[in-house]
Amino acid sequence: MFILKLMMVTLSEENYLKAIYHLGRLGSLSVSTNAIADRINAKASSVTDMIKKLAEKNLVNYVKYQGVSLTEQGRITAATVVRKHRLWEVFLVEKLNFRWDEVHDIAEQLEHVKSEKLVSKLDAYLGYPTRDPHGDPIPDKDGNIKSIEKSLLSQLRLNDSCVCVGLIDSSSDFLKYLDKNKIALGSNIQILSKESFDDSMTINVDGNIINISQQISNNLYVKIK
Repeated sequence: MFILKLMMVTLSEENYLKAIYHLGRLGSLSVSTNAIADRINAKASSVTDMIKKLAEKNLVNYVKYQGVSLTEQGRITAATVVRKHRLWEVFLVEKLNFRWDEVHDIAEQLEHVKSEKLVSKLDAYLGYPTRDPHGDPIPDKDGNIKSIEKSLLSQLRLNDSCVCVGLIDSSSDFLKYLDKNKIALGSNIQILSKESFDDSMTINVDGNIINISQQISNNLYVKIK
């Protein structure tokens, strides 16, 4: 097991590491400083300065003009922040009855809590969940993620049946749209028709028949039955 060297990592540094983690497919790929700047809404010059600081702490690998990647230590640090964020989202939804479109901003604040004991007890209290309310996997205490086989709803064919297991877009507007149309994690979906012109679909969601655009089907992860 990789042992994380204890060091002080600031809130801002954690946010940068988390951005690289998400942009680089869980930290496995290099990403450009421009992509990081777009992700966190910062100036490119500020991103470069921060990346240099993270490199000095051995949290990222950085070569000018070749992008940024996480070191193993950086990946573990980023995964720990993501783990806390998603555990807090589960807590807010399951224990405090927040809606799934309300929890992201609150979890953004709670994810920076440093107490490992608190996070460990929170995980146990919640029954060691593996997915957050949006279907995203929760890293374990070592930063590992258990993957599941899934496809985009847009990739399915006529008469295919599936179960909704996750989302790409977790914005408040999209989540409210799903609530309005009674689409949730665990919903049973069948493709009733598919338009060749624009790839819009008519689907049966637990007995509720609705029409959805390709934009919607491109943002829903499903598991084929």
